[in-house]
Amino acid sequence: MGNQDSKGCFNMGNRDSKGCFNMGNRDSKGCFNMGNRDSKGLIGRHASPSHYLFKMDSFSFRSKALADDFISDTFVAGGYRWQLIIYLSGDWIKAKTNYISVQLELLHTSSLQIGWEVNMIFNFFLFNQLKEKYFSLQDGSVKQLQEMKTKWGIKNFIDLNTFSDPLNGYLINDSCVFGAEVFVVGKTFKGDHLSLIKNYDTLYHTWKNEKFSTLLEEYYESESFGFYKWNVSLYPNGDGPGKGNSISLFLNLPGSSVPQDMKLLVMFTMSVKDQLYGKHVKRTSQSVYKPSDKVGFHRFMALEQLKNPKKGFLVDDTLIIEVEVKLVGVVTKLST
Repeated sequence: MGNQDSKGCFNMGNRDSKGCFNMGNRDSKGCFNMGNRDSKGLIGRHASPSHYLFKMDSFSFRSKALADDFISDTFVAGGYRWQLIIYLSGDWIKAKTNYISVQLELLHTSSLQIGWEVNMIFNFFLFNQLKEKYFSLQDGSVKQLQEMKTKWGIKNFIDLNTFSDPLNGYLINDSCVFGAEVFVVGKTFKGDHLSLIKNYDTLYHTWKNEKFSTLLEEYYESESFGFYKWNVSLYPNGDGPGKGNSISLFLNLPGSSVPQDMKLLVMFTMSVKDQLYGKHVKRTSQSVYKPSDKVGFHRFMALEQLKNPKKGFLVDDTLIIEVEVKLVGVVTKLST
C-alpha cells in the first residue's frame, strides 16, 4: 500500500508538519494544489502560447500612459485575424476594478459573409517568471462569435494585488508577459438567398376519394403532380389535435424532388368541394418547404360538418379535394 513510517503505519503520501496527509502542495491559504495551479486557481504549463506573446516593460508607466488598456498587434490563428486587449485596471465597460481583464477581438469581420459564425476555444496566459510557467484560466468550453458579438474575454483574469507582488512572479522588475491561444473548432455559415419568381405558374390538382366511409387507414396520399412531384395526404379521422374530430390535409414535398440545400417558398390553397351548393371549405397557407416537409392543417374541417347529409361535401360517398400551388420563390444557401 505504501512505505511504513517510524510508527509502523502505512504512508499513503507525504505528511505535513501537523501529521496530515498531503495529497499535493498547499497554497498560501492552506488549500491543496492538485496540479500545476497557483493560489488563485490559474493553471500553469511550461509550453509557451501557440499564437501570441506580448512582453510589457515599464508596466507601472504604461498602465498610466495607456489609459488603463493595451491593444496588441494583429495576429493570425485559425485562418482569422485577432487582437488581444488587456485592461490593466478595469474591464471593457470602463468599470474600475481591482482586476486585470483580458479580451480577444476578431478583426476584419466586414469581409465575412452575412450570417457568419466562428466557434473557438481560447486561452489567455500570464507568465510566472519565478516558476517559469505560463498560467491561464482554462475551462475548455467552446465560445461563439458572430456579427453582433466579435469579442470575448475574462473580466476578472487576475487581481492587481496578486499580480503586482513580485513574490508571486508575474511582475518582476516592472516587467510582465501576456499571451493568447485561439483554436477555431468549427467554421459555420448560416445564410439564405431568396430568388422571387415574378411570373410564377399556378398548379391545380383535383383528387377524388370514393367510398370515403370505407377509408380505414390512418392516412392516404394522392398521386404526385407538378415538376417537384407534390402530393396531398389525407387523414380521414384526423391527425394530431384533429384526431377524432376533423379531417387533416397536408401538402407534401418529397425528399428526392429537390436538392438538399434548396428550399421552396410556396403559397397554396386546399379546398373540400361542396358538390351541391358551391360553398366550398378553403384554407390557405404560405411556407418555405425543405425536402420531405409536410405542411397543412390538422383541423381542416370538422367531421360533423363533413358528414352532415344536408351538406354537399360527401355525395355518393365521394370526397373531392382541390389544391392550388403557387411557387413564389426559390431559397438557396449563400456561398461562403
